[in-house]
Amino acid sequence: MKFLLTLLSIVIISASNLLAQDFKTLTYLDNEDYKLELDLFLPKGESKGKTPLLIYVHGGGFAGGARTEGHKLASYLSEKNLAVATISYTLYMKNKSFSCDGVTSEKVKAIQIAGNQVWTATAYLLANKEKYGFDENNILIGGSSAGAETVLHAAYWDRKIMALFDHKLSSDFKYKGIISAAGAIMDLNLITAANNIPTMVYHGDKDKLVPYATASHHYCEPNATGWLMLFGSRSIAEHMRKIGGSCHLTTFIGGGHEHSGTYIKQDHEPIYDFIKMVLSGTSFNIEITEKSTSK
Repeated sequence: MKFLLTLLSIVIISASNLLAQDFKTLTYLDNEDYKLELDLFLPKGESKGKTPLLIYVHGGGFAGGARTEGHKLASYLSEKNLAVATISYTLYMKNKSFSCDGVTSEKVKAIQIAGNQVWTATAYLLANKEKYGFDENNILIGGSSAGAETVLHAAYWDRKIMALFDHKLSSDFKYKGIISAAGAIMDLNLITAANNIPTMVYHGDKDKLVPYATASHHYCEPNATGWLMLFGSRSIAEHMRKIGGSCHLTTFIGGGHEHSGTYIKQDHEPIYDFIKMVLSGTSFNIEITEKSTSK
């Protein structure tokens, strides 16, 4: 009897979880090299025309993490009549070092693979825009930590030069906005007055992994095998200001890399406010400082 009651409890819990699931799991890439999925959250309210879409890329140093990291944010935004896709991507650095004793070219390749897969996911979702009601002109990308590095490069790399496979995203496609949580880009020159995209960046100014301003990844010494120069949130915001782009910077004074999850896992409203500004076409140059309460 005890066994039957336990089994019944498991069945009830499983059924409840299925009923609570508010997303569709879809395979966006399936070939001999990769099989990758995304979780698609659709608006919970009544649709009023085409739906803006955010594609979210999780963190984890290209060695770990999961697309479920973005589920709380996705659920929140779906309540605001936005669509969100949280994607899986190849964890190229699994069982490899992503620190100073790693290999620079391997670090770049990890970002390149993930960037190509963001493009593939974008193309897949665009191909299904009629089915799900997406607005092809209002697609944003966001990510945390490694995911933030991925979306920054996915937004600004030349998709023809950096292609590793046929990602099927057209050359004239442009993302509507970028959300970078404790991220960085390898070359500020990729962002120009002609191609810049409204961007939200937030970062702890004492981040020891991904530099808040300009420094090497993990602050590695120049002779390290894994040396890689990065331009973080502060440097991106200053560059955007110089070229006349729209940027929203939040600095967590005294905070470290733990702030990569602040608006993703906890307070989602700032991200929603940013998306609203982007969709309205508003130009902005916002800088906010907050004292970090993390320990």
